Amino acid sequence: MSGGTLAAVDLGSNSFHMIVTRLTDGNIQVVDRLREMVRLRAGLNKQRKLSKEAQQRALDCLQRFAQRLENIPPGNIRIVGTNTLRSAKNASTFLARAQDILGNPIQVISGIEEARLIYLGVAHSLAENGMRRLVIDIGGGSTEIIIGRKFTPIRMESLPLGCVSMTQKYFPAGKITKKSLNAANLATCLELEAVAHLFRHQGWENAVGSSGTARCIARVVRAQGWSSGGITRAALKQLRGYLVNAGEIDNIHLDGLGDDRRPVFVGGFAILEALFEILDLREIDVSDGAVREGLIYDLAGKITHEDIRENTVKHLMDKYLVQPNHARNVEATAQAIFKNVADAWALRNDDYLSLLKWAARLHEIGLAIAHGDYHHHGAYLAENSDLPGFSLQEQRFLALLIKTHRQKLKADTFSLLTDELVQPAIRLCIILRLAVILHRSHSDDALPEIEISVNARTLEIVFPDGWLGEHALTLADIEKEIKQLKATGYQLKARDANATG
Repeated sequence: MSGGTLAAVDLGSNSFHMIVTRLTDGNIQVVDRLREMVRLRAGLNKQRKLSKEAQQRALDCLQRFAQRLENIPPGNIRIVGTNTLRSAKNASTFLARAQDILGNPIQVISGIEEARLIYLGVAHSLAENGMRRLVIDIGGGSTEIIIGRKFTPIRMESLPLGCVSMTQKYFPAGKITKKSLNAANLATCLELEAVAHLFRHQGWENAVGSSGTARCIARVVRAQGWSSGGITRAALKQLRGYLVNAGEIDNIHLDGLGDDRRPVFVGGFAILEALFEILDLREIDVSDGAVREGLIYDLAGKITHEDIRENTVKHLMDKYLVQPNHARNVEATAQAIFKNVADAWALRNDDYLSLLKWAARLHEIGLAIAHGDYHHHGAYLAENSDLPGFSLQEQRFLALLIKTHRQKLKADTFSLLTDELVQPAIRLCIILRLAVILHRSHSDDALPEIEISVNARTLEIVFPDGWLGEHALTLADIEKEIKQLKATGYQLKARDANATG
């Protein structure tokens, strides 16, 4: 694809952002931006449930966003949720309503994936100088810290510190005192302590802040004449003095600070001040790039067949010493079965084939831990590792395919997935299980030519005449599989070509 319109939507904890761009011959041009202060995180109560009011604010915003997305192909749109939607216990209810409005799936991403996308957005927004770069992004519910060079992140961390959550916890009722600022600073330093030495050891040559907090503080300190460029330690010291003297959030009146940012300004300041202290920063520049820009470049890469998830899967295969030939053989057979059944089983989404292929390559990663229950070990690794490029839903789906590729199947195994994913997951699971059975010997010998037919709940495999009788182990595995699949409500049949159905 040489051109087209791409859109990215970032459902952040404080603000929702949308960016619309045009991709022409590999170049990206921004054609529209939308931003609304939704304060989703402010509606998260102590039980970690989003209030009806916060959900409605968000849904009203998405109604407006949806109009801008109407004429953009679904494959050219990516929508992600971040910290608050990772944390909220009732996020699934909100997400279902939000997806109905937007007409597109929403991916909730991990903190590390958020960090990767932030770095990608920042790296593409700055002139490339070959230097090692530190990137800091203070959001509404989390703070991401990344070191990278050029377009590649080297170290990434996501911490549960955000301008909304920090303001709520340390500046209740809007009161600002020297004591409360010190308490917020100490709490941030304690959270950072476990990872700060890793970043200091890695080292960097220039530091950059991204997203609302950094950009807002940069505007404020420049407007007051406390800095002529980025954010300096001296400027933060003067800003601290101003905040203490103000005494209350409502009394903060600074050029460069908008009314929508004022309620969470002090929380973001406290986090940035602590970062300067514990990382021994003197000055940081500010970038316009953030998650949404990273999403656009990531999406453009997938469209031009440069999917970061391919590299992630390869890294896992290398790390856990997967036998590449066997993995590729299972993948090829799974793909061949998929092509035979995709239409009848409504598996037309390209993501289904990708997830099946990746599960085939990774189905044996658990052997690096132990042979017994290796499918469970592999599923744990897939679900709990940092997998750049994968959303949390994709990770969970991938882990489930790895977990269910062998041994017993239970009726409730797939119940953790959303309703619309249950049947596709079962069907992909059946395909992967059959591919694994057919390659049980781990041999590179070619498989026989087989015929496959399916209907809604039945899959039949027809082997060359006499082949099953000559391969007793495969026959035994298939006979066992026929019994196993009954738990899912599906029927498997296998016969020789000349046998009657």
